[in-house]
Amino acid sequence: MFDWLNVLLLPADDPTVTQSIVAIMLAIGIGVLLGRLRWGKISFGVAAVMFAGLFLGHFGYRIQPGILDFIRDFGLILFVYGIGLQVGPSFFSSFKNEGLKFNILAVSTVLFGGLITLGLFFITNLKIEDLVGIMSGSVTNTPGLGAAKNTIEEIKNSFPERLFDDPTIGYAITYPLGVLGIIATIIVSKTLLKIDGDTEMRNFRKSKINRELPLVHKKMRVTNKDYTGKTLHHVLQMFAGKVVVSRLKHSGSKVVTSPTLDMVLQDRDVLMLVGMEKDVDEFIAAAGRPSADLFIESESQIQQKNLFVTNAKAIHKKLSELDLYNTYDLKVTRVFRAGREMLPRPSLELFYGDKLRVIGSEQAINEVEKIIGNSEKKLLEPDFLSLFGGLLLGVIVGSIPIVLPNLPVPIKLGFAAGPLIVALLISRYGGISFIHSYINTGATHFMKDLGICLFFAAVGIHAGENFYANFIQYNGWLWLLYGCAITFIPLIAMVLVGRFIMKINYLQLVGIMSGSYTDPAALSFSTNFLDSDIPIQTYAQVYPLVTIFRIFVASLLILFFS
Repeated sequence: MFDWLNVLLLPADDPTVTQSIVAIMLAIGIGVLLGRLRWGKISFGVAAVMFAGLFLGHFGYRIQPGILDFIRDFGLILFVYGIGLQVGPSFFSSFKNEGLKFNILAVSTVLFGGLITLGLFFITNLKIEDLVGIMSGSVTNTPGLGAAKNTIEEIKNSFPERLFDDPTIGYAITYPLGVLGIIATIIVSKTLLKIDGDTEMRNFRKSKINRELPLVHKKMRVTNKDYTGKTLHHVLQMFAGKVVVSRLKHSGSKVVTSPTLDMVLQDRDVLMLVGMEKDVDEFIAAAGRPSADLFIESESQIQQKNLFVTNAKAIHKKLSELDLYNTYDLKVTRVFRAGREMLPRPSLELFYGDKLRVIGSEQAINEVEKIIGNSEKKLLEPDFLSLFGGLLLGVIVGSIPIVLPNLPVPIKLGFAAGPLIVALLISRYGGISFIHSYINTGATHFMKDLGICLFFAAVGIHAGENFYANFIQYNGWLWLLYGCAITFIPLIAMVLVGRFIMKINYLQLVGIMSGSYTDPAALSFSTNFLDSDIPIQTYAQVYPLVTIFRIFVASLLILFFS
């Protein structure tokens, strides 16, 4: 009676499309369940999907070859594109501060790991594809594994008689070592270096005094005679436009206005200032003193509202082009983009999904709302035209052949690097034509997690088919030893160089360690272990460039030495 259910759920040597889909769903479902289990502060998260796939593959579950290739590649594309959109804005802005130093350290660690892998190739007589798999697993880097498999497929297309080992075997054997190795290094280094979390946090805050901080608003009263009788434009020029005067109230009056640049300051005027705290405090100290006036915050004459940029006519327009103040008697006081606050300078270009904080009359706000769009419903709805346009562009960029001398086939960025680079550039420049960078946070996380689950399920089931036999045949314990060299030697060198030569704060250094090994499990552990979110910031700063270098190192090792 239930024969149909047995056929659907039990392993099959020659699976149908439906049976292939069931195998993928089983791997993802079981893996996600296992990933939620915790051993102390450690959990594998979605990485457990790959181990579930290995288990199912070992016990006979299979996926049709065409479906396998599609699920693996499409999952990888979704994952890296989501990562690019998520970390792109902070990636580029980080280079203005410490990002360059952090990325030099992280990329050097990647290259050091590649040199160790190359040394093992000459010493051990293992095939380079096995060692690249061991390397990718030892540093928990999935895009590198994807790039290696794509490169092997490209070589097979040009040289069909060539035989290659599957790098997924080495990846699966050493992946747990990579996760646990980083966590162990964090624990041991904190103990040996005698790190005190509170001291590191205080040092971090001190180092941030002169760097990018959130915008603040403060009230002040003009008392310095040198500033009265001058236009607001003249006064702001003295401070190089570092602050914005969002409101003004004359002394003895209850009328609050959004001042024009040609308005003349009078003695004891009350101003509402917006800017970096240091700049605002300097302005107050120079022009007067802090004020406790409550009328300046009144909403009776002017109102404050947040408007979202959703109208195509406003996208990629500079604030100076829209000229909202002179046209509509409305002032923009802040711009919020990808979690960052920015001063609304005239040269600032608006991107889709930007949030503008505006001040003006109710009528003016209603008029500007038609120009800006302010459709929150539109932001919640998935823009599939933009999403799949960006994915298509990423696939095209990843498929461009780059001819290098002495290589058997042209090198390509592949499905791992192509979509990632496109996503980073789109998030940096706000989009290309109808392709924009805004995807709400929930959708980005869903796309990223769905993609990595599909990829892990596909590679896990495929590798599980001969995993046990390969572990015995290739002496898996010896492979774990090779993986230890690739995991620990660069990691220990990074800690020593970063702490004692570059003088990097330990909380930031832990984020670089997790980011250099592209390991979200280690990042999650470090935030709980150190009771700090600072590692997340440096993780995001180094992740994109590290991923690109991991991809290139894996691809070039295959191309040069296979």
